[in-house]
Amino acid sequence: MAMMVIRVMLVLAACLLPLSVEGIVRHYKFNVVLKNATKLCSTKPIVTVNGKFPGPTIYAREDDTVLVKVVNHVKYNVSIHWHGVRQLRTGWADGPAYITQCPIQPGQVYQYNFTLTGQRGTLWWHAHILWLRATVHGALVILPKLGVPYPFPKPQNEQVILLSEWWKSDTEAIINEALKSGLAPNVSDAHTINGFSGPSQGCALQEGFTLKVQPGNTYLLRIINAALNDELFFKIAGHKLTVVEVDATYTKPFKTDTIVIAPGQTTNVLIIANHAAGKYLVAASPFVDAPIAVDNRTAIATLHYLGTLDSTITTLTSLPPKNATELATSFTDNLRSLNSEKYPARVPLKIDHNLLFTVSLGINPCPTCVNGSRVVAGINNVTFVMPKISLLQAHFFNVKGVFTEDFPGNPPVVYNFTGTQPTNFKTTKGTRVYRLAYNSTVQLVLQDTGMIAPENHPIHLHGFNFFVVGSGQGNFNSKRDTKRFNLVDPVERNTVGVPAGGWTAIRFRADNPGVWFMHCHLEIHTTWGLKMAFVVDNGKTQNESLLPPPSDIPKC
Repeated sequence: MAMMVIRVMLVLAACLLPLSVEGIVRHYKFNVVLKNATKLCSTKPIVTVNGKFPGPTIYAREDDTVLVKVVNHVKYNVSIHWHGVRQLRTGWADGPAYITQCPIQPGQVYQYNFTLTGQRGTLWWHAHILWLRATVHGALVILPKLGVPYPFPKPQNEQVILLSEWWKSDTEAIINEALKSGLAPNVSDAHTINGFSGPSQGCALQEGFTLKVQPGNTYLLRIINAALNDELFFKIAGHKLTVVEVDATYTKPFKTDTIVIAPGQTTNVLIIANHAAGKYLVAASPFVDAPIAVDNRTAIATLHYLGTLDSTITTLTSLPPKNATELATSFTDNLRSLNSEKYPARVPLKIDHNLLFTVSLGINPCPTCVNGSRVVAGINNVTFVMPKISLLQAHFFNVKGVFTEDFPGNPPVVYNFTGTQPTNFKTTKGTRVYRLAYNSTVQLVLQDTGMIAPENHPIHLHGFNFFVVGSGQGNFNSKRDTKRFNLVDPVERNTVGVPAGGWTAIRFRADNPGVWFMHCHLEIHTTWGLKMAFVVDNGKTQNESLLPPPSDIPKC
């Protein structure tokens, strides 16, 4: 009965959509299809957009409207998330399955419709259901408005650099087997740069990506970590990288020879081709400072100066140890908002909601699993249970029984989070959300725990950017640590790493009505339940209220 009511109301609500939009309308078509792909000297069918891996890059300008018609030609349910797009009042286009929409079923079509309001820089898009993100992803480049320059030296050229993972086996079979056994899934067989792993053990003929540069020119590299489960270091032999933007927000420029980038994050760097003509190694290698299994393989590409012979020996570089925590911390500590007159850092100073969320693993009983138990994950000891219809539909149409509004704002049990752990690793389960009034301000401290193992969790918040006002090791201490917060020029992001055995504090203003997913961007942790959602109420005016859903919103 509830679904019948929703369908009738969807048709009525669609009639209320505004007929005009400002800016240029950009049309794209995504055909989700199977395609055979050969890597690591083996071939398998993969799910792709338009037969490409990585998928096509979407280009638009700030304030443009983007229409993407997604046609599902595969056997899986599909949804596409536009990672980092604010989706102001257009939560129906955000994409996470069963959060803002029911998935697009085989043979069905859905058109995503959103406007890029007040954003410019590098974002990306990816599937947001099952493990399809492994091959269904691509870049989303938002150029500044016409006539508006970058706040850094204009590059002669630009290049998208998509970092990812590759499994020889079918990724859906891998995660299904892991869920059946209750254990962790197999790690990937390789990392890739723009779809290429480079030569690897057992497949020396495997191609690598080549970035061709003109001597003396400056290039803007738009680097995206699309990997499912691995944080990565990225460096280019002999060349300095100048960081100028992260997660589509400008930063104070700083130079480094190595960046660290977590799944879900983007980083723009300038590189000047000012070395002797030749070939230089480009490498993406794993960063992990926890006692867990990881894909140790390094993806290899080449920076190739034009005019250099192909037979020229490539200049190599040393790679960071995979547990180079000090290097990773130094990089993130250097990130600062530009905080200029044109691009100010509007950090909330008065806080309405002061929240502390623990992020952790756990173990729950499972009679059919290998050890009689399964690994789970949770926030504040709650393992999130996905609903049967989307939370946004349930919220908009006031459908009862889909979720409860009792997500805990603080840990139910306080203990030494990064010290000796409780003997009971069991979590509670529920589809529980946390409600926020429109325009209220939030301080959220994300605290890692030692449950099973401390680990760096890249946490992504949909629908908002936030300011990273502080981080540290051990347990967060409000009296001590808040005094050291950076409230002047903290970096602004949509995805942030919670350090292994430590904490990160973020602040944001709830100025976007709707239902907004927050989850770990390590795909296995999301699968295990390390996720929750905020419900943000409408404001007082129409411009502060969620728009009605489009008439073609998928049905469950």
